[in-house]
Amino acid sequence: MTASNEQRKIRYAVVGLGWISQVAVLPAFANAENAELVALVSDNPTKREDLGKKYKVQKTYSYAEYDRCLESGEVDAVYIGLPNHLHREYTVRAAQAGVHVLCEKPMAVTEQDCEAMIAACQDRNVKLMIAYRLHFEPANMQAVEIVKSGQIGEPRFFSSVFAQQVEEANVRVKKALGGGVLDDMGIYCINAARYIFQDEPVEVFAVAASKPESRFQEVAEMYSVTLRFPEDRIATFTCSFGAAPVGSYQIVGTKGDLRLDPGYDFQGALTHYLTIDGKTQERTFPPTDQFAAELIYFADCILQNKDPEPSGIEGLNDIRIIRALDRAIETGSPVKLGKLEKQQHPSAAQIIERPPIHQPELIHAADPSGNS
Repeated sequence: MTASNEQRKIRYAVVGLGWISQVAVLPAFANAENAELVALVSDNPTKREDLGKKYKVQKTYSYAEYDRCLESGEVDAVYIGLPNHLHREYTVRAAQAGVHVLCEKPMAVTEQDCEAMIAACQDRNVKLMIAYRLHFEPANMQAVEIVKSGQIGEPRFFSSVFAQQVEEANVRVKKALGGGVLDDMGIYCINAARYIFQDEPVEVFAVAASKPESRFQEVAEMYSVTLRFPEDRIATFTCSFGAAPVGSYQIVGTKGDLRLDPGYDFQGALTHYLTIDGKTQERTFPPTDQFAAELIYFADCILQNKDPEPSGIEGLNDIRIIRALDRAIETGSPVKLGKLEKQQHPSAAQIIERPPIHQPELIHAADPSGNS
């Protein structure tokens, strides 16, 4: 890093001021030493005014003013926290303005959207990173290292459960907005299986089920999924928008197993249960600011001109798997995946730890279950 880069901070605009932006992204800038929050983009004037004052951000824009924000010369990167169906448009517009993009997962709704986002960023030579926060989180990345070390023998199967209650008004149950339990929650299980096995699945199958409730008219309540990986390894998971909040996963090998419970949370501690020869060792990883880690890592990629690991290809691969699972539901048959582009999978070398943030008060926002 040059002397000028050592002092420079990447200037971010946060686009979309919903629950995840308010509860995690905006406060994370206090822990991100190479990143600076300089602009907010939202159509809600109360959010713009109140959050602008809270975080001392003078530049605020409506969505109609997004291009003016991008062309102001005051923004180096955007964090896109909008509903999924808007990710492509707002990424492409940023890329065309020469602004780097950190986009929330899922990357987009369709494979074609993802490919367009990648192409737009490549055309303008801007960085594109998908916000897979667990790629920088200690418990998950140490799980990768435990499996790679051979402590549990040859990894044979992965299993997971991930569920929460989602209210009817939430964007997650609106199909037109890119909602769906696989896109919102199943993607964590898919991505974890991919980084635990350090490989890409070759075939998928799924079944769906729903209670007869109005909130599940557009998207299914839950999916149960099987992914076949090379070397006859299997990953299974069930995810739900209509069950108690749980989120854990387990990797079983020929000599032992490792369970993370919880495994996916961004608030609170995560815990390993490593069992070998019938003896279980428990290790708790204290909470860290996972969103500051993303901001820091992406800023460093920009400053050092490095390609981010959770790249557009990483996001595209997950969407290809999710859309193949949709086809499996429609046909009732397994779906073979075309060859997914392989890339670097995350490891403990990417861990970034910062102290946890305090829960902020929400402004015109609520969590998926409707708690504001």
